[in-house]
Amino acid sequence: MITAFVLIRAQGNRIAALGEAIAELPRVAEVYSVTGPYDLVAVLRLKELDELDDVVTQGILAMVGVERTETLLAFRAYPKRLLDAGFALGIENSRDS
Repeated sequence: MITAFVLIRAQGNRIAALGEAIAELPRVAEVYSVTGPYDLVAVLRLKELDELDDVVTQGILAMVGVERTETLLAFRAYPKRLLDAGFALGIENSRDS
């Protein structure tokens, strides 16, 4: 299984609609609205690398309101328990504020 992260810059008035539309594409596992230079991040789960073209070029980039994408391929996933612990720290800290 190949995991890819697609960083998406979108027109401001289209972010919510694009997030929902992208989430419905085949091979898209999750879509997040984020801060920073990009507006959305899509997490893709692919069986073969060729599917990346189908999802990104023919799918996401073809949508009205998408200005730019940048795709990152994951090399390695670290144990889920470590990821969960890292995210839990952020949640606990925000509760203390």
